[in-house]
Formats: sequence, C-alpha cells, structure tokens
Amino acid sequence: MFSLEGHTALVTGATRGIGKSVAIALAEAGADILLVQRDPSSTSTQEAIQTLGRTATIYQADLSSPSSVSSLIPRILADGHQIRILVNCAGIQRRHPCERFPDSDFSEVLQVNLNSVFSLTRDVGAHMLGLDPHPVTGRRGSVINFASLLSFQGGFTVPAYAASKGAVAQLTKSFANEWTARGVTVNAIAPGYIETDMNEALLNDPERLASISQRIPAGRWGTPDDFKGTVVYLASRASAYVSGHVLVVDGGWMGR
Repeated sequence: MFSLEGHTALVTGATRGIGKSVAIALAEAGADILLVQRDPSSTSTQEAIQTLGRTATIYQADLSSPSSVSSLIPRILADGHQIRILVNCAGIQRRHPCERFPDSDFSEVLQVNLNSVFSLTRDVGAHMLGLDPHPVTGRRGSVINFASLLSFQGGFTVPAYAASKGAVAQLTKSFANEWTARGVTVNAIAPGYIETDMNEALLNDPERLASISQRIPAGRWGTPDDFKGTVVYLASRASAYVSGHVLVVDGGWMGR
C-alpha cells in the first residue's frame, strides 16, 4: 500500500527541515528524487538519498524568480524524467508588524510560497495528466503542497505568510476539483509548530515559546521527521481516495 517503487518525485525546499525529511522518506519508500534547490552546492540531502540506493538529481532554480520557475519543468522533462509525485515544500517567512510590512517582502513571500506553487503544480500536473495510470497506485500522479496552521489562522506579524498559506489551501482544492477524476490527486499538508529554522524567532522568544508550547496537546513541538509518514501516505496507493484535503499535522493544536 505504501510502496513508491518505480516512481520519481520532484521536491522543492529539500535542503533542510521538513523538505529534507520528506524527500528522504519518499526515497525510503522506493522513489527516485529530483531536488529543486537554489544552491546546488548543498548536497547533504542528495547524499542521504543515494546512500539508500535511490537516484537523486539536483536542479538549480530560484523560486523567487518567475523566469527561473517557468523554465524549470521544461528542463527536467527534456532530460527524460517522468514525474509521478510533486511535493511543493519550499517556503520563506518575513516578520514585521502589519502596519510596517514592506511591499517588497510581501511580494517576495507571495512569489515563493504561492506563485511558484501554482506554476509548478500547473506545469507538472499537465505532464502527469498525459501519463498512463501507474500499475501500483492506479493513478497518474500525486501533488502534495505544504500549507500551514496559518491557512486557517492569522498569526502575528506574518500577514504575507498567512495570505500565501491560506491561498495554497484553496489552490489545492481548486486543482483537485479538476484533476481527481482524471487520475491526479492534489492534497496539502498543514504543519503546526515545528522545530525548524523558519520558526527560530519564536523558539528564541521565551514568552511566545511558552504560550505556544502550553497549547499543544502533544506536549512538544513537531520535528521534520513527523512528516515522513504523512507524505508517503499521500503519495502512495494508501490514499487513492483522498484528494482536495488539507491534512493538519500539529500535535492536536487545532483541536484545542
């Protein structure tokens, strides 16, 4: 049910944090991995995947550049890759009080967190729709976007991030409405509070850290490895009847 043998997955944001863990998880389940990175000299994820006996290929792209994003998938497909899984995990954060939030930071966050997700989903999805159903999963492909608790909540000092992640959740549902019947499922994962570099400002603020930690029923912040099983589930035959869903992985936060 969870085998990804014979699949190739394209993963953004895999040089560290959640993206690195889920790329390795997909490889552990049998997939070969295409890594989209701004810095191609960062090879730790590639090496970890190769140690598992899977293929890992790095493609350089700057997701803050629309032209770089638009040229990415044609380059990958020209090399003969057949993409069955897309994981849009790359994201950036900018923090300012709402009344002083710069236009430039707002635009950059929306470009990386939303616009690039739209473009890559559209372009990879068009490729998937032209594939024959896979003999193991029975579908043409699976798209997995990374949303956030801020797809549902507003947060503090992060209006651009909240706007982008709210839009990612709706974008996911919109693509799923059109593609599910044609063999491509589209889902999103919404992380709660996770110990990653993106949350360094919160982890280093004793008052905010305490208030957040007290509300998490699991009694701890999440780690990147908490997403390994979730992403394999959504990529595999086990989730064949799941599409248009935003799966929250938050240690119970949303239930409080």
